[in-house]
Amino acid sequence: MPFPPLTKIRQSLTSERIDDIQGEVEHQFAQVAGVIQPGQRVAIAVGSRGIANLTEIVKATAVWVRSRSAQPLIVPAMGSHGGGTGPGQRDVLEGYGVTEAATGAPIVSDMSVVQLPAGDLPVKVYFDRNAHEADATIVINRIKPHTDFTGTYESGLMKMLAIGLGKQRQAEAIHLHGVPGLRQIMPGVARQILAHANVVLGVAIVENGYEQTMRIEVVPAAQIPDREPALLDLARRSMPALPVDALDVLLVDQMGKNISGTGLDTNIIGRKMIRGEPEFDRPKIKTLIVSDLTEPSHGNACGIGLADICTRRLFDKIDFNATYANVKTSTFLERGKIPIVAEHDREAVEFALDTLDPIHGQEIRMARIRSTLHLSEMYVTSAVLRQMKDDPNVEVTASPITPFENSNELFPFG
Repeated sequence: MPFPPLTKIRQSLTSERIDDIQGEVEHQFAQVAGVIQPGQRVAIAVGSRGIANLTEIVKATAVWVRSRSAQPLIVPAMGSHGGGTGPGQRDVLEGYGVTEAATGAPIVSDMSVVQLPAGDLPVKVYFDRNAHEADATIVINRIKPHTDFTGTYESGLMKMLAIGLGKQRQAEAIHLHGVPGLRQIMPGVARQILAHANVVLGVAIVENGYEQTMRIEVVPAAQIPDREPALLDLARRSMPALPVDALDVLLVDQMGKNISGTGLDTNIIGRKMIRGEPEFDRPKIKTLIVSDLTEPSHGNACGIGLADICTRRLFDKIDFNATYANVKTSTFLERGKIPIVAEHDREAVEFALDTLDPIHGQEIRMARIRSTLHLSEMYVTSAVLRQMKDDPNVEVTASPITPFENSNELFPFG
């Protein structure tokens, strides 16, 4: 089957954003000045996601802590990520640019935890020992829809309190209960931590459709459970999506932990792949191809099982120890399965096209995106373009291009 030409388009997404990140962080902290006292050691909890302006936000937080004559330190709050080791989690932070040199705060990273009262919860409650031994803890995280479930609390401050700061032991304890553990037990663990640990503030971040910071709120610890649902609703309304409900083939240039906890955001691709959990209503994608793994993932290809085909280039970058540590903790084994491995992009696309209904002919509905985090620009076939002809948020920005001319690899995204 011949390769159908691809036309570059741009779709308009939610664009509200903050231009002065440092100024907004300073403004937010000015409203809670009395929370930190002189001489205190303050743990700043930072996770393993690729958040826009993360280093700048962490630095501004550390600067504010020092302005209160207190001493900041950074602790990783990422459950089992980074291979489930202290050095691995430090590497993840430093890969995002969160270093002592950049933020002015040392990173203290190991997997030790303390146990806190669990109340009537069916799991034990753990909390990062280094944060516990500090005088106060500030939690920084982006709030967005989760890739595994829907609920009052999804990916955000509550989840970071429970699974992130609980390190691998808490992540495993909650994930052993599957999706009900995330939806029902995780918020209870977070509430126990808020009641019995030294958490004083949360820094909530919401991003627009272009992966830009649109909201930063410093929330007193006691108000986090009440405030987070509204911010989650804002994030859900602002997140991007594919402009059509069905595709024969979706080409994804990169997956990775800095893009989504599952490498590929399940909300975007319409695939959850969790036993017993219903799949999304949209979009419906027949064949999903992933070409590469991002460097900040450090070989963690958790979520690779969401794809149908990957390239040899991606496969050769997989660190199976890091990937399987993450998959085992999540308990969602399907997401760790290896898809068909093609030697290069051309073979991957050929394989996908050869599985299509031959009656489909020239009506192949195919799209190419950079990642599930970057949806403002993409390439689509004429069949997809026709579906969007009346969409005022979509415009054509370049002439059609044949995917492969004299190369086995896709042309640069451009």
